[in-house]
Amino acid sequence: MGEKLLMKGNDALAEGAVRAGCRFFAGYPITPQNEVPEYMSWRLPQAGGAFVQAESEVAAINMLYGAAATGTRSMTSSSSPGISLKQEGISYCAGADLPIFFANVVRGGPGLGNIAGAQGDYHQSVRGGGHGDYRTFVMAPNSVEEMGNFPRRCYEVAERYRVPAMILSDGVLGQMMEPLEFKFPEVDPKTLKAPDWALGECRGRKNRLVGSYDLNEGRLEILTVNRAQRYREIEEKEVVFESRQCEDAELVLVAYGVAARAAAAALKLARAEGIKAGLLRPITLWPFPKRQLLELAGRVKGFLVVEMSLGQMVEDVRLATEFRAPVHLHARPSGVTPTGEEILQKIKDVMKAGKGERACCK
Repeated sequence: MGEKLLMKGNDALAEGAVRAGCRFFAGYPITPQNEVPEYMSWRLPQAGGAFVQAESEVAAINMLYGAAATGTRSMTSSSSPGISLKQEGISYCAGADLPIFFANVVRGGPGLGNIAGAQGDYHQSVRGGGHGDYRTFVMAPNSVEEMGNFPRRCYEVAERYRVPAMILSDGVLGQMMEPLEFKFPEVDPKTLKAPDWALGECRGRKNRLVGSYDLNEGRLEILTVNRAQRYREIEEKEVVFESRQCEDAELVLVAYGVAARAAAAALKLARAEGIKAGLLRPITLWPFPKRQLLELAGRVKGFLVVEMSLGQMVEDVRLATEFRAPVHLHARPSGVTPTGEEILQKIKDVMKAGKGERACCK
């Protein structure tokens, strides 16, 4: 804390998790997130924790289920196809109310795709991803410093509400190097209060059970509805976003992650030409900053969503703004990163036309 370091994004993510109290990691190699398990393989034993390279992604997420059931701060990570393989286990963890933490360093898809940074996993992330009714707390960093500092927030929210929490990153952030400062003191797991639901030593107390199903008639509905009440509380209390120059904006850019860096560059170029643009960057993708977008919709001429996908978050922007202002899209899918200059041109096209195409790949 207070010391500036130069780190790769994936290394910062791993170090941030360790400093936040992670003491168990299980994972399986896949590009472009391989530095995370590599870093954990030596760093966790150094911190008194345990690292396991599992035989598969499926094995890794189920190991996380077991570790989290003991109250241990645990982590897994992967990239797009690997996260898909983990989804059944993530759903099991959600059904068992286990506070797990995982990271997706997204690559181009669908299928094996490529190893370039992309944002095509948005829907999978913010809508649970697996089977059943559940939600996942999702944070989207756009710098190496945020990669290192967001794990702590994820653990705290996961444990407060007993939900899965994730960081949605991408291959660009994972591989790039930037200076960063860890803005929280390292957490000693021994100082964390053991949860009253955790498994472990059972002498002197009643038996405890961690499970993701209940066959008693009507009981599962009660559990699911109670869980939904926690989700509503998360939506009320845990929204995080960044707003730039939206006070007098006529057109607001909406972007997250690396796409938001390109949008910020376009914002600077637009303002230099006298164009009244602003930027709203969702940092929590779920819960989504719906209230803030709806407020903006009442006073701006439109929105331009910038995504490294065919367009997924744009649907949430349209829902949040209740169609009170036009919502346009600039999309670069399959591992292509947009530039500030091309976004500026799209801004000009939208402003000139009054209303642009509702969807456009370039």
